[in-house]
Amino acid sequence: MAIANDFRRSELVAGLVRSINQHATREARFMEFCGGHTVAILKNGIRQLLPPAIALTSGPGCPVCVTDNADLDKAIALARLPNLIMASFGDMLRVPGSSSSLQEARAAGSDIRIVYSPLDALELARTNPQKSVVFLAVGFETTAPGVAASVLQAKKEGLKNYYILSLHKLCPPITKVLLDSGEINIHGLICPGHVSAIIGSNPWQFIARDYGIPCVVSGFEPLDILQCVDMLTQQVARKEAKVEIAYKRSVTPQGNLTAIKIMEQVFQPAPSCWRGVGKVADSGLVLKPEFKDFDAELNFDFDPGPTKTQKGCICGDILRGVKTPQECKLFRKVCTPMSPVGPCMVSSEGSCAAYYHYGEEDVR
Repeated sequence: MAIANDFRRSELVAGLVRSINQHATREARFMEFCGGHTVAILKNGIRQLLPPAIALTSGPGCPVCVTDNADLDKAIALARLPNLIMASFGDMLRVPGSSSSLQEARAAGSDIRIVYSPLDALELARTNPQKSVVFLAVGFETTAPGVAASVLQAKKEGLKNYYILSLHKLCPPITKVLLDSGEINIHGLICPGHVSAIIGSNPWQFIARDYGIPCVVSGFEPLDILQCVDMLTQQVARKEAKVEIAYKRSVTPQGNLTAIKIMEQVFQPAPSCWRGVGKVADSGLVLKPEFKDFDAELNFDFDPGPTKTQKGCICGDILRGVKTPQECKLFRKVCTPMSPVGPCMVSSEGSCAAYYHYGEEDVR
């Protein structure tokens, strides 16, 4: 409890703010990759604590948000198959696909269950041997090891009715694409804490080395984020570009080697479609050939139909960091958490949901 209280001590906040002001000798814009950081920044008024020279902008956010309509359509088409249970995290049910959602498919009679981990889906397969169980595997590197472990356990038990639809995304490849696009002008990256707890800080080295952009891995408490901003500001002031960790209680340079080993045992990189970006090489994960019996795409015959996008939704632009939710004509008017048009308003870590709940009109 004493450690937790340290994150809320006003004198520590004041000290970090003084340091940021002292070192903010040049204008700089920092992007937070993770939606958890976006929520923490808005909820705690972090931007209002910073000097005018320092601006924060939101990036890809969360795996729910970046999942492309084409992949959502696959999940919906699968869920409509007879004698099949679709297991999914709760956020995914309300995300609109091209013409429907998992929630609407569920209301129409599809057997779609909300689970809290792939192990819950595995239990569904055990207790429903007469049905096929498909786990909708959505997530960044944070959730991939758990899904891999479920596949290994299913193989060990000889389960023949457990499958996954892998929509996993890898964070470093999309970051490179965003930097190469020339659309964003950032001077530092707030690297995702949970992802880095798995992969470590070393995979971000290419950003400092090849692009000359400072990187700091941050935790999610207000003090974590302020410390991260302070470290980035100091790097900018010194004209440095290196990878640092402001979340050492959870992140090491090499990452969680056990989790990485399990993930690499089951999955291999593959092209993946990102909302607002398109297909990105080696930015997704698919099951290795020796685990093909657990691959839903290879074992079921289904037609997701043509892919369409929601008219007026600018989630893709928001995820690329080139627009903010307030620039969307649908925001707060047509698109709300109760009636979302795009995924950024659905996920609890989506930029639009964060701006809706913790609104900030003066965005820099």
